[in-house]
Amino acid sequence: MADAIQKKLQSELEKYQQIQKDVSKSMSARQKLEAQLTENNIVKEELDLLDSQNTVYKLIGPVLVKQDLDEAKATVAKRLEYINGEIKRYETLLKEMERKSDQHREVLASLQQEFQRAQGLPASKA
Repeated sequence: MADAIQKKLQSELEKYQQIQKDVSKSMSARQKLEAQLTENNIVKEELDLLDSQNTVYKLIGPVLVKQDLDEAKATVAKRLEYINGEIKRYETLLKEMERKSDQHREVLASLQQEFQRAQGLPASKA
């Protein structure tokens, strides 16, 4: 009986560790999005300071290409909208992962107590 519980405990532990890795990856991706959001907000502020007399260039590969100011503003606005949407998506994903992580943590604690009881050891607080 203790072997079956131990195998189940090991399986749950692996699932829990995988969720923690996924949380870490998602947090990293969200931080990158936050940095992009900040950068694009700065670009938007700079573009808002310009008028139609100013020339705007877009870097395409190694070449600077002249771009219409309104087009540049629209591109930055779309990019900001996309980044904000992705941040919201990651926040939802992270909340779901945290919920799953909590569930696995509870299952691990109960399996650990069950395993200790099966071995005849006093149960410790998890």
